[in-house]
Amino acid sequence: MNQPTPAIVAQGAVRRLPRLALWLFCAAYVLPGFLGRGPWKREDITALGYMLELARGTADWWRPTLGGRSPDVDALLPYWLGAWAIQIAPTWLSADWAARLPFMLMLTTTLVATWYGVYYLARSPLAQPVAFAFGGEAQPTDYARAIADGGLLALIACLGLAQLGHETTPALAQLSFTALLFYATAALPYRAYTPGLAAVVGLVGLTLSGAPSLAMALGTGCAAIYLLESGSESAEPQRQKRRAAGLLGITLLCATLATWLNLWQWRIQLPKANWADWQSLGRLFLWFAWPAWPLAIWTLWRWRHQLLGARLSSRHLWLPLWFVLVAVAATLTTSSAQRSLLLALPTLAALAAFALPTLERSVGALIDWFTLIFFSGCAVIIWVVWISMQTGVPAQPAMNVARLAPGFVHSFSFIPFLIAAGASLTWAWLVKWRVGRHRATLWKSVVLPAGGAALCWLLLMTLWLPLLDFVRSYAPLVQQAATVLPANPVCVSTLGLSRSQMAAFKFHGQLPLRPSETGANCPWLIADGEDPRTTAGFVSGKPWLLRATIRHPADRDEKVYIFERQAQ
Repeated sequence: MNQPTPAIVAQGAVRRLPRLALWLFCAAYVLPGFLGRGPWKREDITALGYMLELARGTADWWRPTLGGRSPDVDALLPYWLGAWAIQIAPTWLSADWAARLPFMLMLTTTLVATWYGVYYLARSPLAQPVAFAFGGEAQPTDYARAIADGGLLALIACLGLAQLGHETTPALAQLSFTALLFYATAALPYRAYTPGLAAVVGLVGLTLSGAPSLAMALGTGCAAIYLLESGSESAEPQRQKRRAAGLLGITLLCATLATWLNLWQWRIQLPKANWADWQSLGRLFLWFAWPAWPLAIWTLWRWRHQLLGARLSSRHLWLPLWFVLVAVAATLTTSSAQRSLLLALPTLAALAAFALPTLERSVGALIDWFTLIFFSGCAVIIWVVWISMQTGVPAQPAMNVARLAPGFVHSFSFIPFLIAAGASLTWAWLVKWRVGRHRATLWKSVVLPAGGAALCWLLLMTLWLPLLDFVRSYAPLVQQAATVLPANPVCVSTLGLSRSQMAAFKFHGQLPLRPSETGANCPWLIADGEDPRTTAGFVSGKPWLLRATIRHPADRDEKVYIFERQAQ
């Protein structure tokens, strides 16, 4: 026998968030970070480089390359989507803005799929609250909506989603397709066609986004959960078996597709047996999924009787838990720990949502006070630094910015200031509402964490955006190189440049780059300052004259040499 549900919820506690407010809140989180900025270092500009090569027809669509090199992540679909957006975008829209449009839709899809996935999990019979002797318990649909609102707010509150969720990289595509698969597996017992289509898109999308092994693990695991689910929650065992067979069939087709496209590239890297690596992983787990992970642990503890009951009867617990376990295993066995852990956030938020009906008032108050102090403090710091850059008062923050980002000139922009001021006033109103006297709702404990995370992200993407663009972009480096190189050179050789540097010089400088390994006879050469083959006047046995040594103003380790070929 399963133990009774630990959720004791009255009808008055399941008021849903006003839909308009929820949609505006999501828009305020999604849009900043996609609009108004340039491409940033490393993965963001690298992915854009591959998209531009495809859009210009200088790379094979089935084997994308950048400077003759394949991507680190063997993905196809994210680069296709960005390239198609660049090709069909109007001429007045820049390539980097056009490439962000499909990824903006992917983040929106992640939020929507998470809400509906949590909603259908909360509709399952074992997830429902205790029935009262004289009635008054929460109605199933209202309860599921309130839990779904809490799950969506818990996802937005996760600190790790902010930056990685706003980059045009395969990691965001994998996150979106993982969320679609989560929704599909949660909704299949209630609907057939839409969840079935979402399962196909999710599994195929994961496979084509560089994660075929994750698609295999998630697909087979979800099929096993359906197959082993006890009859107490499924009135039609034949339909249950058909769902499991359908998921397994799609998974096998994806495995065949990955084999045909040669997407099986194993990059397993186990953590080293030293304290520093494990300490780094511990810090990552601590902050990246905050505050969802402590709530998820509370859920597993309070619902443990259902979780450990006979067979896999509690689908609302086992499905999200399986997604989390697969993502955590990938985090521990790959070098890209953050991007692997990103895939756990939607289902970690789902588990966190089921903690809300069981939280004691003192725990909720602790979450509120910690959130209020932390995010209000972060917002004050952002405002103080911005005011210092504008007015010089107080002087120390502006001096720190000038020391860390020499050459940066700050300017005042009225619209970002107005948006930031409006967001800050909204945060003050939200705090006032939360501490006021009103009827308790299930999602009240995650309102301040989600609002605080959205506030700080929006302030960074408005008040600090020029500074962040200067620090996190290759544009200042490329602009310095442009003063040394002639206008419209025939070609420029490269030596040791990373993929991101190649993409930056192609995008910001519009330079016709040719890797030196191709034997191109170019009059100029750009060499990475850290490459051992680079010397002060002689490169790869050929006579070169060093014309400039260029460093990134905000990153002194980012250094390139510019050489000119000497006349023979």
